[in-house]
Amino acid sequence: MKRGESGLCLVVGVDKPSGMTSHDVVSRARRIFGEKRVGHTGTLDPLASGVLPLCVGPATRLDAYLTGHDKRYEVRVVFGAATDTDDAQGQVIRTGDVPDEVFDPFFARVFCASLEGKSKQLPPVYSAIKVDGRKACDEARRGRIINLEPRDIEVYRAELLGIRGADGAEPAAWDVAFHVSKGTYIRALARDMGAALGCPAHVGALRRTSVGELTLDECVSLETLSEIGERAALDPVRLLGLRFAFADEAVERAVGNGNPLPAQALELCERRRATSAQEMCACTAGVRESCEPPREGELVAVVARNKLVAVYEFEAARARYRARCVFQTGVIRGCDI
Repeated sequence: MKRGESGLCLVVGVDKPSGMTSHDVVSRARRIFGEKRVGHTGTLDPLASGVLPLCVGPATRLDAYLTGHDKRYEVRVVFGAATDTDDAQGQVIRTGDVPDEVFDPFFARVFCASLEGKSKQLPPVYSAIKVDGRKACDEARRGRIINLEPRDIEVYRAELLGIRGADGAEPAAWDVAFHVSKGTYIRALARDMGAALGCPAHVGALRRTSVGELTLDECVSLETLSEIGERAALDPVRLLGLRFAFADEAVERAVGNGNPLPAQALELCERRRATSAQEMCACTAGVRESCEPPREGELVAVVARNKLVAVYEFEAARARYRARCVFQTGVIRGCDI
């Protein structure tokens, strides 16, 4: 085994503390597992806390399949000041009066609900988006602004949780729960909310509560991760959200060589829609046989010896599956199967 390789192959969920960068968390996990191949599946700003999925060892190859999920956040949108980063860690660049209607609960609820739906969003200047190989945030720190293009996003849910500052004891702010599509910047939502209300705004606090199927209550602190290590492993099959199949010995050998598989070689299964707690109940069957045939381009997870051993893609014209990602060391399925 090469230096910096632990032999581990797993996915864990970390409750990132505010004040650390996502890279800081990755560095800490590398030390915990004694493994240099650790990566996160979606950056959280230093200000933000909450759900941060980490892939360890060869499981880092799952990154491409774990980054497209929807996300949920709880955010404090502070009105009356704009910052260069659109959050509380930036420098204030503009201030303005806060409209009285900001403190009206009915108005606030209706306004938040109006954010739901598809739209175009201009990402923050300080973002990790690359243009011609250059990160926008890096260029912004050098005083060079990259022209970013608006992106398609969708807000599935925007619910007002509370209003702050009506008594003048603290800045005017809304606490809002968001459920959004991939690629949505909450800082940009806050910025645009202020623009729509005619006053500057920024994110004062942010907590990510879920990424796809991974929820905050399944994540562990870095301190706990250092204590339990690989026992924090989660089931990558569930996190991928794909249909899956259990491989017999013949299929396992073919998969190990990356060979194509005929359509009939895999009997597809799917998870019942239930919470992880319900699935652990003896009276609840968490897995069932899928009645739907495979679809063109559909990705399927292949399981052998209770590990994720591959991701395959269905080719309808050839009635077969082709290998997209094969793990010689299967990805541990953890304790939540």
